[in-house]
Amino acid sequence: MTADHPVAVGDQTRIHDIGYRGYDGPRLGRASIRRALYSQSLRGAYGLGRSARSKVLPMLLFAVMCLPAGIMVAVAVATKANDLPVEYTRYAILMQAVISLYVASQAPQSVSRDLRFKTVPLYFSRPMETADYVRAKYAALASAMFLLTATPLLVLYLGALLAKLDFADQTKGFAQGLVSVALLSLLFAGLGLVLAAVTPRRGFGIAAVIAVLTITYGAVSTLQAIAFEQDTTDAIGWIGLFSPITLIEGVQSAFLGADSTFPGGIDPSGGQGAVYVLVTLGLIAGCYGLLVRRYRKVGL
Repeated sequence: MTADHPVAVGDQTRIHDIGYRGYDGPRLGRASIRRALYSQSLRGAYGLGRSARSKVLPMLLFAVMCLPAGIMVAVAVATKANDLPVEYTRYAILMQAVISLYVASQAPQSVSRDLRFKTVPLYFSRPMETADYVRAKYAALASAMFLLTATPLLVLYLGALLAKLDFADQTKGFAQGLVSVALLSLLFAGLGLVLAAVTPRRGFGIAAVIAVLTITYGAVSTLQAIAFEQDTTDAIGWIGLFSPITLIEGVQSAFLGADSTFPGGIDPSGGQGAVYVLVTLGLIAGCYGLLVRRYRKVGL
């Protein structure tokens, strides 16, 4: 508007009567909210729906997990081997560094941003309870880790069938491997989320997860080696209770037919094997309980 061309006030005024309409559609409730949060969190664990940069690390780690399995299958088929070069239950143990890096990178991504930007109370402003949020996040990360660890086993299994190895033996080993990685996924996801939920800083969460998983394994392996050298072999099994990865090793060597990787190939005894299962399940339940308690405070 200029002095030479005045514009009447009425020419600039618009009245929009958009009205107000109440929502009369279906109200899906808490279960639908849990499913939506689970789906969104699972997709986010592989960078789907996020920037291209967010996809690089999880997809790279997924490829690294599957590549050795593909190579093993190719060798077995080409050489007409009588068996696969590695047991199904052993594969995840061999690839534990990749698995640890994955959970260390994705657990903080799942929960730290909500804490940092204080969006958790917004979730609870809807008909969603603390347990709903925790279940969705826990299930999503555990599912993402199961996909990470079970896919290479599927590659091995299909390759074994392609190489015409014994169907019954391979199916049994594949099923045992799936049980093992399911326990591993639940345990590692729980520990990762608990550590990541302590701080809103993603970097601190990553460092905490890596430290817990690597330091405990290194310490337990060292103590087991010392116990073996000193001929106190009874202590080897009990020492294995203090690291997440050796917990899984103990469970699968005691109940899933896996060869023990403890010093001297010593298997946990029957009583020790039961303790391994109880401690594993107790840690999973404890992680869930700690997460619920943590988010009850955050949501206030």
